[in-house]
Amino acid sequence: MSESLHTVTTLPTERRPGCPFDPPAELAEARRHGPISRYTHPGGIPGWLITGYDLVRSVLADPRFSSRRELMNVVDFELPPAPPGEFLLMDDPQHGRYRKPLVGKFTARRMRLLTERIEQITTERLDAMEETGPPTDLVTAFAKPIPTIIICELLGVPYEDRASFQEQIDTFMNGEVSEEVLTTAYTATQEYLSQLVLAKRAEPTDDVLSDLTDSDLSDEELQGISLILLAAGFDTTANMLSLGTFALLQHPAQLAALRADPALADQAVEELLRYLSVAKSFMRTALVDVEIGGHTIEAGTTVLLSYNTANRDPERFTDPHALDLGRQEGGHLAFGHGTHLCLGQQLARIEMRVALTALLHRFPTLRLAVPPEEVGLRPETADIYGVKTLPVTWDV
Repeated sequence: MSESLHTVTTLPTERRPGCPFDPPAELAEARRHGPISRYTHPGGIPGWLITGYDLVRSVLADPRFSSRRELMNVVDFELPPAPPGEFLLMDDPQHGRYRKPLVGKFTARRMRLLTERIEQITTERLDAMEETGPPTDLVTAFAKPIPTIIICELLGVPYEDRASFQEQIDTFMNGEVSEEVLTTAYTATQEYLSQLVLAKRAEPTDDVLSDLTDSDLSDEELQGISLILLAAGFDTTANMLSLGTFALLQHPAQLAALRADPALADQAVEELLRYLSVAKSFMRTALVDVEIGGHTIEAGTTVLLSYNTANRDPERFTDPHALDLGRQEGGHLAFGHGTHLCLGQQLARIEMRVALTALLHRFPTLRLAVPPEEVGLRPETADIYGVKTLPVTWDV
C-alpha cells in the first residue's frame, strides 16, 4: 500500500529560530507524512522529494537514476553537461574513468598515514589561538585552516597561494554572494588550477595532482578533478568542525562525556556527521520509469534526495533528533552511498577526530562568546550548511 502523498511546493530558505541543527520544519513535516512527496523544482518543473532513509539509500544505489547535470530537469532550459573532470555530475563510464585513478590515493591506510601531519597542523592552530587569546572566531582560526592546508598539500598548492585560494573557494561556495562575485571567484579559481596543472606537468612534486599527470587525463580534466577535490575537501570538513563544535557546546552532557572519554571520539564523529548532515541534499534523474515508495517516478523526472531528514528518520534511528555520542546505530548517509560515495570520507573522519579531540583538550573551558541565537548561520541556499562565524572564548 502506498503512503499518503504530501506536496512540497518550495524548499525553505532558513531554519526555525533556536533550532540551528535540525532540518527545516517544512522538510521534517514532509517526512512525517511519508518518505516521498510531490515537489516543484525552482523552475516550476514537477518532481519528487525523498525524505526517508531507505528510499534515499535505494535511489543512490540504483543505476536507473542518473547524476548527469544535463539530465537534471529542474529549470525551464537545458543545463549543459558537467565540465571535464567534474565527476560528481556524471555517470559511468565517465564517472568511473575519473574516480578510479583517485581511489588508491584516498584509501583508509593512506589517510591514516596523514594523521601525524593533521595533528601537527592542529597543534599549530591551537598554539596560535592560545597566543592570541580569547575571544576568537573558531571558523577562521581553526575550522577552515586545518582542512585547507591538508587538501592543498595533497594537491600540491604552494604555501604562498593558500590564503587567496581559500578565499576564492569560500566565495563561490557560501551561497550569499551575487552572481557577478560568484562568477569572478569561480573563474579565478579555474584559471589558477589551469596554471597549477601546467606547473605539475613541468615539474612534478610529491602530491596527488602530480601523480595524476602521469595518466591519460588531459589538462582540462585534471583541472576539473582538482576543483572537485579542493571544494569538497575544504568546505565540508570546515563546516563540520565549526558546526560540530557549536553542537557540542549546546549539548553539555555530550560534551562532558567526550571530554571524560577520548576513546569516544570515533563514535562522536559518526554521530555528528549523522546529526548535522552538512551536505544537505543531492539530485538524481530517472532514466526510465521507476516504481519507488508506491509511486512511479517517470523517466526524465528529477528527484531531490534530502540527506538531513534521511539521517533523522525515526524508522532507521532511535530518537533521531537527539545528539547521542554513544549511539551504536551506524549507516548514516552523510557521505552518500553507492558509486558516488565520498572519496574523502576517511580523511574527513580523521581530521574531525584529531581536531575536535585536541581542541577540547587544549581549552577545557571553551564556550560561546555570544548567545547561541547570535551565531550566524549559512543560508539553506548554500550547498553546504554551517556557521559563518563561531565566536568562542575560554578561561586564561
